Amino acid sequence: MFDNLTDRLQGVLQKVKGEDKLTAESVDASLAEVRKALIEADVSLKVVKLFLNRVRKAAVGERIVKGVTPSQKFIQIVNDELVQLLGGHSEPLDLTAQPSVIMLLGLQGAGKTTTAAKLALKLKKEGKKTLLAALDLQRPSAIEQLSILAEQIEVEIVKDETNKDVLDVAAKAWMKAQDENYDVVIFDTAGRLQIDNELMAELLLLDRKYQPKEKLLVLDSLIGQEAVNVAEAFNTQIGITGSILTKMDGDARGGAALSLVESTGTKVKFLGLGEKIEPLEDFDPERIASRVLGFGDVIALVKKAEDAFDKEETAALEKKLQRGELTFESFLQMQRMMSKLGSLSQIFNLMGLNNALQLNKEQREQLFEEGQQKLKLYEYAIQSMTKLERKDPDLINQNRIRRISKGSGLKEKQVDHLIKEFGQMRGVVKMMGSFGGGKQVGSSPNPQDLAMMMKKSNKMQKKEKKKGGGPFGGGAFLKF
Repeated sequence: MFDNLTDRLQGVLQKVKGEDKLTAESVDASLAEVRKALIEADVSLKVVKLFLNRVRKAAVGERIVKGVTPSQKFIQIVNDELVQLLGGHSEPLDLTAQPSVIMLLGLQGAGKTTTAAKLALKLKKEGKKTLLAALDLQRPSAIEQLSILAEQIEVEIVKDETNKDVLDVAAKAWMKAQDENYDVVIFDTAGRLQIDNELMAELLLLDRKYQPKEKLLVLDSLIGQEAVNVAEAFNTQIGITGSILTKMDGDARGGAALSLVESTGTKVKFLGLGEKIEPLEDFDPERIASRVLGFGDVIALVKKAEDAFDKEETAALEKKLQRGELTFESFLQMQRMMSKLGSLSQIFNLMGLNNALQLNKEQREQLFEEGQQKLKLYEYAIQSMTKLERKDPDLINQNRIRRISKGSGLKEKQVDHLIKEFGQMRGVVKMMGSFGGGKQVGSSPNPQDLAMMMKKSNKMQKKEKKKGGGPFGGGAFLKF
């Protein structure tokens, strides 16, 4: 999400330094680069101009307080204005009516039907009794698709494959919602390849009859500036209350998210990531601004972890790591848990650590791909170990390496290298345990602890490089 824009903005922000105040010249030079980055991200030209004017007005002549560098102050100003551009604050759904109607609008291909299921799952997890209404009677597969998704997330659906009267199907859904005390009914309406009178007439009839408090426009984030044009058209004719951006985990340039609020005067409510049916992600301007500037979104990572991890399993693993213990068994357990959060790249991005690597996007992707491959090799090797070997890595000698090699399909040299590398990781975990002093896993050690850990890790890597780097291309695990 926002990878290209984040890389460009990080490059710009690194250039503002060495002055006791932000001069007009230094600010203008930086803003020229910011302008290029935003235009490349497909942000609306009108919004780009407005944003730059606000940043310049706030930055020029701003004095730098003691202990704060010009770059830090400039980042703060850019961040604050970016938050305002994204809406200033999040806005929850209006679900005060009983039942509350949420009408999803959008063009065909934006991911509206999938989004309906994701929204239903989110509301279900929040304790709302939710009903889906299949009102897309134009696309032949839409009803079947929504039915499959509704069954998958265990949410009730109202549908009628033989009925072509949208108002009639909507009435059945509304009556069921009232009779069975549903909190929310979601109307999955028909989309078109382009905005037309027939589409708008259908939506206006539904709007007039049910007066939904929420009319959410589903937009494909990949279409860039065109998303603004679509949003403005729907807002003019129907009056949207907010929008949902889909496919935000793809190669989206981010322009739609940065342009919508200013262009329509309505909030972005949610983000949809991928085709997998998981709850929509809340759109929080402060957290999104942090992502855009490359500072991560730890809250999103924590929420994903809460959904993905078993609490008892996590607590048991946490105690082991607090004691500085790392076995092949706990490593495999940890690896499988982390895989539920996404790829290494996604995890590092949410933690705001990508910039710490000081690599460009292509180099990071290559590094993370090598890391993913390395994790697979570890899994192959560990699965070929006995239970005792998994619990006590010190048992593994050359004879056991030979047996593990045959069982895993790896060369003896590869297994030997993995085990030596694992020994280095155990050393780091022991250091973390001794520094932690009973802290919870995930709490931050102090800077002195981190510095010492990094120095020891670097020494490990230098020793490894002198030995030739092993059969995997050199360096310690992931070379972080």
